[in-house]
Amino acid sequence: MNAQYVTLGAANEVFGAPVNTVQEILDVRPITCLPQMPPHMLGIIDVRGETIPVIDLRRALGFADVEDDGNTRIVVIAVAENGRVATVGVRTDRVFEVTGLDSDTLEPPASLGGYWSPGCVAGVGRRNGSFVTVLDFDQLLQKADSLRVGSRGTPFPGPSS
Repeated sequence: MNAQYVTLGAANEVFGAPVNTVQEILDVRPITCLPQMPPHMLGIIDVRGETIPVIDLRRALGFADVEDDGNTRIVVIAVAENGRVATVGVRTDRVFEVTGLDSDTLEPPASLGGYWSPGCVAGVGRRNGSFVTVLDFDQLLQKADSLRVGSRGTPFPGPSS
């Protein structure tokens, strides 16, 4: 049986999250901002008494910001953080479906020399012949923390440590 993925849209791209990491899908709601958060961190929401941090998938991936619309969702997922499981909300442009891919095997991310780091990509699959980039959310959050996002949503290296 094919692995199942929740397919998400950001910009004009389709991404996949392993269904076993997705806890729920929420309509967009007000997010409480906290001071001095990294640009990809939007703030926190309350989900049945639990405080959940929310990241913006577009910003974390280096895409430009857009206004929320009727399709915007917050996908609550489990991620590994410092040896424990944490819960985080991921604001995405839309959620398509829960689906299998055309093959059980993901292709490794393409190597583009030193020009692109595929660390947040678990692999690339296809759904009805179109690409679905399966994200590694554990790595995505770590990589996003090491980037600062410019005013147009484009990443540039953060200060060196």
